[in-house]
Amino acid sequence: MHENTPLELHPIHLFREIATLKSVARFAARGNRKPALMASGEPVMALPGFGFGDTAMLNLRRELRKAGFTDLKWGLGLNTGDVPQLLGRLIRRMERAAGRHQQPLRLVGWSLGGYLAREAARERPDLVSQVITLGSPIKGGPKYTAAAALYRRWGWDLDDIEAKVREREAIPLQTPVTSIWSRQDGVVDWRATQDHDDPMTTHIEVDCSHMAMAFDPMVSHIVLTQLRPSVAA
Repeated sequence: MHENTPLELHPIHLFREIATLKSVARFAARGNRKPALMASGEPVMALPGFGFGDTAMLNLRRELRKAGFTDLKWGLGLNTGDVPQLLGRLIRRMERAAGRHQQPLRLVGWSLGGYLAREAARERPDLVSQVITLGSPIKGGPKYTAAAALYRRWGWDLDDIEAKVREREAIPLQTPVTSIWSRQDGVVDWRATQDHDDPMTTHIEVDCSHMAMAFDPMVSHIVLTQLRPSVAA
């Protein structure tokens, strides 16, 4: 098996999420310094993971505001995991936001939110200037997550979903993507968070659990650093 071939996770891998405590400590010790390089109100939309809504992205959105970006809610309630239905609604919301701000959006998506961000950029590259994913299952869908067994009990055909994900990859991305990932991820196999076949994707490894990616100050700093080059250009 190739080193980067995703693996199906057993629920026992969720014990890796104990690493969240390191992120809690970093969050408690974080400073309140304003970034040296400030944005000029460029719009950034933060997309939550499966089972979560805008509340899960509050800390990241706060950091975006402090850095001078206009933070946008995704505004679609809880992420239900229904990708085809959510993708259509997300694109319609992006159309309105891009029109209102008169420029393409930057998308930062945690977990399944990152997959939705990539697929929205794939369908409408005119609406998206940049994508950043945080522990997102961009390869194979839910098959390579710790919840795979639960999805199967619900009647999901994970092999069919994986095949559909591959079909979509026939349409190349035109938007730069940064994939932030961690070997400590106990929810999504780290191999499934990477796309080495896509020349538009940059990979950055962090020491962080899956659940902490939405609030860990180290991850937030990397997100802001990745967003800034397009601001400074």
